[in-house]
Amino acid sequence: MLHEHKVLTTQQIVELCYPSMRAANHRLLDLFKWRVVDRFQPFVSSGTAPMHYVLDIAGSVALAYEDGLDPKQLGYRHEDAIGIAHSLRLAHTVGVNGFFTTLVALSRRPGARGQLTAWWSELRCGRLFGDMVRPDAYGRWREDGHRIEFFLEFDFGTEDLGKLAHKLHGYEKLATATGITTPVLVWLPTNRRETTARRAFVDALCQLDHPTLVPVATSTADIADIAGENNPTVPRWLPVAGSSSRRPGRLRLVELAQLWPQIDGPTTAPSSTAAQAQQAPAEPAAPDPLPPPLPTSRFRR
Repeated sequence: MLHEHKVLTTQQIVELCYPSMRAANHRLLDLFKWRVVDRFQPFVSSGTAPMHYVLDIAGSVALAYEDGLDPKQLGYRHEDAIGIAHSLRLAHTVGVNGFFTTLVALSRRPGARGQLTAWWSELRCGRLFGDMVRPDAYGRWREDGHRIEFFLEFDFGTEDLGKLAHKLHGYEKLATATGITTPVLVWLPTNRRETTARRAFVDALCQLDHPTLVPVATSTADIADIAGENNPTVPRWLPVAGSSSRRPGRLRLVELAQLWPQIDGPTTAPSSTAAQAQQAPAEPAAPDPLPPPLPTSRFRR
């Protein structure tokens, strides 16, 4: 997951695969000592930032051999991996990853009704769809017999909204080329910015030849009804008029699949064979977002 998504905080790693923060910290300390992972703590003006983890040299070697590759083919460079600590996109990358690790954590709960079945990084999306559009991530969620695929646009409040809305033209080109309609979910920081962004999206949809090929829904981090709740599956998604929306009010993630029946068809993600043909020869396959099940027989350490 670190190779695919570049950087994860301790809390995000707990959400991905550990039962508790204590268990994660013990294991991550060992992995850090063995140079499987590296870590850094960004400077913040107030409080303390969480520890951030990236892949280290020993981890990249293990990953390469696990996939039957020569480590040199993986293209890993430690200076690039740890360099994200000084990237202007660090907060954006962590925000995108947090959106999906929340979905993984929900999938891992006992008796969970939904499950995240796919999560692709911005780089993987760029390699497959970059000639038309570059989403921040791609995901697939299943719940109650319904499936919704989506591209995520994670707005951190710094991108020009006109430029963001113009991306809908690229999504229309992709839908036309593939014959597959995939919703675009836009996560915004505030209600005020959401209001402005939605006007820009309506204008952009009006300029499309086939606006129903690009279903769009927005949500914000500060919705009053669910303050402090970053769960993407709760009723927080507001469809944009002009993108085949007929139902008013904010909807749950799975309800978008029922709202847009045209998306319940072929998958946007290429089949495993097709995906491998489109990937670079030395690129590992996209990891399963859920951790492997615990073995039936466990030995004491």
